[in-house]
Amino acid sequence: MSVDFSLKGKIALITGASSGLGLHFAQELSDAGASVILAARRTDRLEKTVAEFKAAGREALAVALDVKDSASVKQALAEGCERMGTPDILINNAGVTAPATLLKGSEEQWDHVIDTNLKGVWLVAQETARKMVEAEKGGSIINLASIYAIGTSIGSTSYGASKAGVAHMTLTMAMELARYKIRVNAIAPGWFFSEMNSDYLASDEGKAMIKNVPMRRTGLEGELDGLLLLLASDASSYMTGTTIPVDGGHGINSL
Repeated sequence: MSVDFSLKGKIALITGASSGLGLHFAQELSDAGASVILAARRTDRLEKTVAEFKAAGREALAVALDVKDSASVKQALAEGCERMGTPDILINNAGVTAPATLLKGSEEQWDHVIDTNLKGVWLVAQETARKMVEAEKGGSIINLASIYAIGTSIGSTSYGASKAGVAHMTLTMAMELARYKIRVNAIAPGWFFSEMNSDYLASDEGKAMIKNVPMRRTGLEGELDGLLLLLASDASSYMTGTTIPVDGGHGINSL
């Protein structure tokens, strides 16, 4: 059997698509032939990206989405399905962080991180899976976990808990949805430069942390593309329930 990484004829929904990895993922999936639904709260950024995609002859749609709000999730999926079709691929990418030690963290910070990173992934996956089942088309759900789902560091109490929850949910989702031909896997990135972590990575503490990565550097966005296309395409048709690190060997040092 030949390996097919093409996404031609597929529809992909990407959350947190207004910047960072979400925007990069949308571009990469579009390059592979998918029609893309870009979802985020900042619709002004989304509309600009969609205009650029369309100018290049690509199919793209922007929808407003707050992953923490079930009504917003339902509305975004309804709009996306009506205007473009039921997604074949979900990239559950939206996420936040609020670094704080246990003694200094606040309840508000905890709720913000857990509601976005864990509840948000559950809400979007649930509604997307329902649409996939209704359409009887199967699909691929890719959740964004983190190396902090596997290891930990000081100040990552809420973030690590949320991402460990994502990794565990991925297992259960995969088990429950396999009968519907829906595969569920997770990517666990190490340190990749983004708006969310740029200040930390530029700090003395961040630079010291990077020295602990065996490859002695942060990741480049493009270094996630191979795994992204593998999991999104039919090339991974017998893969489900996996959480795969892409971390430059950081996990070898137990973080």
